[in-house]
Amino acid sequence: MGRVSQAQAEENRRRVVQTASRLFREQGTHVSVADLMKAAGLTHGGFYKQFASKEALIDEATAHAFGELVRLYTAGLDQHAGQHDAAQQALIGTYLSVEHRDSPADGCPVAALATDMARESADHEARRTYTQGVGDFADWLATEDQDGITRLCTMLGALVLARATKGSPLSEEILTAARAALTAAG
Repeated sequence: MGRVSQAQAEENRRRVVQTASRLFREQGTHVSVADLMKAAGLTHGGFYKQFASKEALIDEATAHAFGELVRLYTAGLDQHAGQHDAAQQALIGTYLSVEHRDSPADGCPVAALATDMARESADHEARRTYTQGVGDFADWLATEDQDGITRLCTMLGALVLARATKGSPLSEEILTAARAALTAAG
């Protein structure tokens, strides 16, 4: 089998990182390399041509997921003509929605990766990226009246509980209550 071009190798790496980012948010970082590569449409053998280890991929996939989150709230600012309060309220509404609850693969890395990151050592790059991302998100959520960490904890807790109770009326009640509390406080 012939060698792939540098451009194709870069595209393959990008595809693996994007796929890993989604699968890790949906299923956790315990997803096997074989399953991940299959989901990316590539062979298992090609993994180590692209990454030194699975941990290196977890590092990149975590950074990619937080990059998507930053693009989401930056897009909200653009959409709301730089009005931070309006962008925050729109993000809160999206975050605490049934659609977000039901789509962890495309959702917030703070909620999806919390348990996996808690198991990582403090010196692991993915955990540092995660910690920085949580801090940045909390800073973005802060208002004159409310601490961003409190707002993020409310959103995160509500999303995790809504996912855990999905299929029951309680799930949507959790989302609605948290959305109302954050809207009233915003």
